[in-house]
Amino acid sequence: MNINLHAKYQPAYCRVNTRLLYQNTVHVLKSLRLTHQSLSILLIDDEEIRSINHHYRHIDKATNVLSFPFNEALDTIVSTLPVNELGDVFISIDTAYREAQEYNQSFHERLTWLIIHGILHLIGYDHERSPEDALTMFNKEQDLLTYIHTQRRCPMTKLAINVDHVATIRQARGINKPDPVAAAAICELAGAEGIVVHLREDRRHIQERDVRLLRETVTTKLNLEMGANKEIIKIALATKPEMVTLVPEKRQELTTEGGLDVASQKKKLAKTIEKFMAAGIPVSLFVDPVPKQIKAAHDIGATFVELHTGAYCDAPTEYEQEVEFDQIVTAAEKAFQMGLRVNAGHGLDFHNTAPVAALDTIEELSIGHSIISRAVFTGLDQAVRDMKEIIQNASSMY
Repeated sequence: MNINLHAKYQPAYCRVNTRLLYQNTVHVLKSLRLTHQSLSILLIDDEEIRSINHHYRHIDKATNVLSFPFNEALDTIVSTLPVNELGDVFISIDTAYREAQEYNQSFHERLTWLIIHGILHLIGYDHERSPEDALTMFNKEQDLLTYIHTQRRCPMTKLAINVDHVATIRQARGINKPDPVAAAAICELAGAEGIVVHLREDRRHIQERDVRLLRETVTTKLNLEMGANKEIIKIALATKPEMVTLVPEKRQELTTEGGLDVASQKKKLAKTIEKFMAAGIPVSLFVDPVPKQIKAAHDIGATFVELHTGAYCDAPTEYEQEVEFDQIVTAAEKAFQMGLRVNAGHGLDFHNTAPVAALDTIEELSIGHSIISRAVFTGLDQAVRDMKEIIQNASSMY
């Protein structure tokens, strides 16, 4: 299939996730058995769709979606030729955004519905013909929305290993063993798609030398966790990891205890993000799975959010765990639909990882303590392979 989906208009008030919309359009065409057809979808503003509506339909006002079947523009003889062009769909981002708020939908859910509505018009559905036709079209729209939610799947969730705890053991004796750099190499050989280290202000485990050596030796992706501290920012800019993750940091904590309060320090964090983006380093913000923090991360230009899964992992009862998991699901969907890329981590182990790994909105899991702990008994290579197997099987289990 050939889908030309283009956001001609990019509003200042929201970010359009064309990757998500393209993926959803692919699922719609597959469900309708239109995989050999071509389709053009253009996302425009109210002013342009009003102009098109006035020119072709003689209605001088903006609307949400307009469809122009390819065969309508051809004469009777040419229209009988085997042309695989469906036609053009024009969607107003401005109207879609207002309707999303009016109907209490996410912005991209509304855009997806408008794409479906437009495509159905292209193949002959018309809700304006009669009440019966309107019901038929409505039911088909609902069927396609359900299909999208059951079929949508991003590439398999990746596993990034945090090797901080190897450095913690080393620092306990004040010697040079075990080496987190060697541990990172073993993790990569066992199938890890990334290495994570947290360079803390107090240097309690990972040291600057570790970061420099890892930068030279990691062959997958190095993710440097850090507080928004001037000294650490300077080191990160000089080292140039594939990405940085900004986390809260307290000297008295044993490990990171919660998500970053992005909403209360937007100005400071926005400046930090600007520095890294100027250096070509994408930034992830480690946040609790709550809408306020997701929106704040989006507002200040983060590329990723990493959802803090600690409350889910530490929940004392099955019911409480389900409640916390639902928050992760909702936050991941909200972030994904805003255009943020989504990772998750903290407290994940060999018993609770699979449901999170099965979420199609999450790209990568950051796991450290549980893997290093198992490695004491099974060896690091096997511990990584065991976790990889859980993640690989997750989508078929949930």
